[in-house]
Amino acid sequence: MSAITGDRKRVTTHRLSEMKLRGEKISMLTAYDYSMARIVDQSGIDVILVGDSASNVMAGNETTLPITLDQMIYHGSSVVKAVNTALVVVDLPFGSYQGNSKEALSSAIRIMKETHADAVKLEGGSEVLESVNRILSAGIPVMGHLGLTPQSIHKFGTYSVRAKEEAEAKKLVEDAKLLEDAGCFAIVLEKVPASLAEKVAKELSIPIIGIGAGSGVDGQVLVLHDMLGINQEFSPRFLRRYHNLFAEIKGAVENYVQDVKSVDFPNKKESY
Repeated sequence: MSAITGDRKRVTTHRLSEMKLRGEKISMLTAYDYSMARIVDQSGIDVILVGDSASNVMAGNETTLPITLDQMIYHGSSVVKAVNTALVVVDLPFGSYQGNSKEALSSAIRIMKETHADAVKLEGGSEVLESVNRILSAGIPVMGHLGLTPQSIHKFGTYSVRAKEEAEAKKLVEDAKLLEDAGCFAIVLEKVPASLAEKVAKELSIPIIGIGAGSGVDGQVLVLHDMLGINQEFSPRFLRRYHNLFAEIKGAVENYVQDVKSVDFPNKKESY
């Protein structure tokens, strides 16, 4: 990947810190394949997350749990090949870091060596701190993830807003500070009260990226397939659909089918 494309400089973890200091919001979207990542990168996005949400939008699973480390590496490698300027972060999938810090380091090293990504992301606070520390000790940048943590869906039993109660909110703040002190360069806060997210963003010096966490944080992230309207089944309050690609693609395919059936395609100009 080149260091500079046109007049846009390569986004780094240090640059994200500088953006927070000067109050410049950070834009982040998911991508899982070369073609879409190329479009997203050329659109000026700051961070591309190769999310374990690929389990849902690419593989059709109900949760993020089934996706494997090998599959995340495949998606990460495909994305990195398309990117010239954005910072690329790859999710550590469920089972690749929880409860075993040596396995966590091994998983993170595989992602960095085989995808050439810039960083990894994992879910949890004090419960995974040993894994965070071990990964960071190898010089691998880590993005944290607190609030609603989809890999723990069977523990919580719901995708509802997290940290509404005082005890859970207090733990979230404590976990955020633990991750910052450990050396994480940024934290994603998912589906938490806006006031709590703003408090965390003000108290921490590292960037806080929100998804369903209000506007008082340092940046925003959405799943690409959700915001483009490719996925029609998912409609949480925090999602703004910027397009309806489902309808556009479906219409184009229907036109193609009709043209083939009526022998309108290919015509003489489209034949050799």
